[in-house]
Parts: sequence; C-alpha cells; structure tokens
Amino acid sequence: MKPQHCTSAEEPTSKIKIWWSALRPQTLAAGVVPVMVGAAVAYAERIFDASTVIMCVFGALLLQITSNFANDAFDYLNGADTEDRIGPARATQRGWVSPKQMLTATAIAAIAAIAVGWWLIDRGGMPIALIGISGLVCAIAYTAGPAPLGYLGLGDVLVFVFFGLAAVAGTVWAQSPGRAISTTTWLSACATGSLATAILVVNNLRDRHTDAATGKRTLAVRFGAKAARWQWSWLIIASYVCAAIAAWIEGQPAWLLPLVTIPMARKVGVQIWTQDGADLNRLLGATAKIEVLYGVSLSAGLGLSRMWTDWGMQG
Repeated sequence: MKPQHCTSAEEPTSKIKIWWSALRPQTLAAGVVPVMVGAAVAYAERIFDASTVIMCVFGALLLQITSNFANDAFDYLNGADTEDRIGPARATQRGWVSPKQMLTATAIAAIAAIAVGWWLIDRGGMPIALIGISGLVCAIAYTAGPAPLGYLGLGDVLVFVFFGLAAVAGTVWAQSPGRAISTTTWLSACATGSLATAILVVNNLRDRHTDAATGKRTLAVRFGAKAARWQWSWLIIASYVCAAIAAWIEGQPAWLLPLVTIPMARKVGVQIWTQDGADLNRLLGATAKIEVLYGVSLSAGLGLSRMWTDWGMQG
C-alpha cells in the first residue's frame, strides 16, 4: 500500500495552532483517564481528595506534553520522522518550528511537571517521587539519547506501566499515603494500562514500515503485523476480564459498566484485521475513544458502587 503523506491542507495558519498541533491534544486523554479512574477508586474507597486529584491531572498532562514535545524534536533529529510518514504531521519535521524551539518547549513543560511533582511528593512521599522521576526520565528517553527506549521496542511496557499501573495506583496512593493498594485498584490499573497500550499498538502497526526503515525496532517491526493485531485484540480482551474479576471480588455489578463499550471494541477489532496504512489513523482514534469511554464508565461504576453501599448501610 502506498503511504498517504501529510498534506499542505493540514498546515496550521498561526503560531497558536502550530503549538496546539504540537501538543497532540488527541493523546492527552491517555494521561487523564488513569487519573480519573484512580480518583474514582479513591472515591469508592472513601479516601478521595479533590486538590490531590487536580494536581495529579496537571502532573499527568504535563508529563504527556513533555513526552510529545520531546518525541517531536528527537524523532526528527534521529531521522525517524521523514517525508514518508503516514501519521499526523509533526511540527519539527514539517519545519513549522525549529528543533531548538521544540527542545526549549520540552524543557519548559518538564520544569512545570517538576513543580507539580514537588507538591505531590510533599503529599505522597517517596513512592510518588519514584513515579514522577522515572516518568519524566522515560518521557524524554523514549526518543532521546544514544539508545531511545521507544526504538528498542520498550514502548509497550512503558505505556502499560506509566499509563496504567503507576498512574492509577499513584493517584490512589497520593490521596492516602501509606494505605495498602487494593486488588481492585490494581485490576483497574491493568485495564487502563491495557487500553493505553492498545493505542500504541495501532500507532506502531501503522508506522511499522517507516519505523523499520529508520531503525525503530518496535514490537510491530520485530514480530510483524499479524502479531501486532493479536496483541491489540488480547489487550482489549484483558481490559474486560479485569472488570469482570473486580466485579466478582467486590460483589458489585456496577464494576461491569465498562462492558457497554464491547460493541465498539468489537467493531474496531474487525477492522484492525482488514485495514492498514493511513486507514489505521481512524482506528487509532477509535481505540483512544474506547479507552476514554471505558474509563468514564468504570469511574461511573465505581461511584455507583459506593452509592449502592451507602444506600445499603442506611437501609
């Protein structure tokens, strides 16, 4: 299939639009959803703290923006973003901003993330420090340095950890430091991490040919398109299995609310096996939508779970 390149019609008409495009706003939900789920878990477990959740949201967004800016700059400097790119336009690659400007923006976003992280560390202690520091390092090292982590095929693991386990459990921990993380919290984190990783799988499936040509050894490059499609399918299935197990452990059917997204996931699952190239851009967005709707419905389920419990106690 011949690559479908970015067109001039996509070019922003102002500096604001250029930087908005560089933010990659369509990716920011991946940072917010796990924090939302962590907040809902905390609400269900009666440890919710609004100010901490707000700071967790800011921290997650700033880390995501730092990563996006760093990726934009270093993928260009490493020669990974070429004219053969199939995905959305990148600001540095298109010449809308210089590498120096993008690296400056990366530094500003990182400093802002550190400032928010300092507040959260004061609240949550060493575990939050470990999450924040490792998250910031990996956000930059994903595409920077002599051996970028994303180029080694480690992206899937990093996304699962930082957009699932660390984000959900870290949000819960920050609201009640020292309290043991529940099994259902870990299940929620695994579900969220699986869906976030599925988004990356579509991205890497789409880019496997250009990635291979530029030395990026993602899992899709290493094991091929069929393996990537199976990986996507099993990640989606895993998210629903996690919800079912949590519902069984808690004895609350409200945990099954995310299953309302199964019809959408099934539709995308059929298309993931038949579409390729630029057509995967739409499926990438659809997978991100599944994660958002899953996160919203799971959070609603957790809220209903607490309301159900409170109603039972009053009865």
